[in-house]
Amino acid sequence: MQAFLIDWLSLLARWLHFITGIAWIGSSFYFIWLDNHLEKPRDASDTAKGVSGEVWSLHGGGFYHAQKYTLAPRVLPETLHWFKWEAYSTWLSGMFLLILLYWYGAGVYLIDPAIAALSAPYAIALAAGCIIGGWVIYDLMCKSPLGGNDKLLGLVLFVLIGLLAWGLCQLFSGRGAYMHFGAILGTIMVGNVFFVIIPGQKLMLAAASRGATPDPGPGQRGKQRSVHNTYFTLPVLFVMVSHHYAMTYNHPFNWAILIAITLAGALIRIYFVARHKGRASPLPMIAAVVLLAIVAALIAPRASALSGTTGEVSFADVQLVLRERCTNCHSGTPTHPAFPAAPAGVMLDTEQQIVAAATRIHQQTVVTRVMPIGNLTGMTEAERETLDRWYQSLESGHD
Repeated sequence: MQAFLIDWLSLLARWLHFITGIAWIGSSFYFIWLDNHLEKPRDASDTAKGVSGEVWSLHGGGFYHAQKYTLAPRVLPETLHWFKWEAYSTWLSGMFLLILLYWYGAGVYLIDPAIAALSAPYAIALAAGCIIGGWVIYDLMCKSPLGGNDKLLGLVLFVLIGLLAWGLCQLFSGRGAYMHFGAILGTIMVGNVFFVIIPGQKLMLAAASRGATPDPGPGQRGKQRSVHNTYFTLPVLFVMVSHHYAMTYNHPFNWAILIAITLAGALIRIYFVARHKGRASPLPMIAAVVLLAIVAALIAPRASALSGTTGEVSFADVQLVLRERCTNCHSGTPTHPAFPAAPAGVMLDTEQQIVAAATRIHQQTVVTRVMPIGNLTGMTEAERETLDRWYQSLESGHD
């Protein structure tokens, strides 16, 4: 019953995280687009009122006319819309998921003894420290003199992010490392909203309410953090789906793959931001595509290191390995307390089910070696060799 409740909570939290994430990223992308498409007001009276730019658009069967003021209008409107709860809800639901799956389930998803023999409390403390420390270091850098040079700050941030990806992969399971990498970037993003962007907007609003000229500084700092957020978005979205792709997080060079895909995501976003401004060079997009192609080529499956061994493998031998190492989870009646139902619906109880899943079994146990998760059941090299030889014999029979 406990596993069922955790699964149900995970489903609801993931759904909420997905919904709020769409709302946050959608509004963020829209306002970046809006800023980059602003034109000088055509009506001189708008310029006299303090309007710095405007854009006309058509959507849903109607015309929209958006205007942006350099600082604030002379008379504040009665209704003023804020965009903050999308960010807060996304972070809160994401942290709930992280705690539920990777901290409460640390022994399954966070800790891999083959990487670092950590106790659950120590691993969780390290994970929490990385999330908090990531925000503190980033925020101090932005507030330092380095924050006045956007290009140099961006370069230093990328180097530190690369070191973060490498370090996390030396501490946690590949899947756990990727998720915490995304959690750190997501925390930086919501920290920018909570500690910088929204307080800056409140200062501007307070000044305008008093009839004073708002200080442009908070707005400029908020703009810088908003730009950082948009470049973090695609890497974070990659992390959100990465747990479906063991070829990335379970690769021996998973940290390098994570760095490369993070860079590719940032380059793609750089291209689209520049395109909004009407002066996009194709080089960032080309570089991103080339980088992703290189990653795909380097991690493409090669002939198994276990292949080349000979000898007959009986189906009974294969079934014994799977019964000992896999069917505690992948069964119609799982016995592992963390899984109320077979993960991904893969059941290995009968010969028909095993043969139907042969390619997946080989991919997960021999090629990516992601299964069993964290090698919880202690699958040996000899057992992986048995599964490999069986799969190769099946493939030979199909030729």
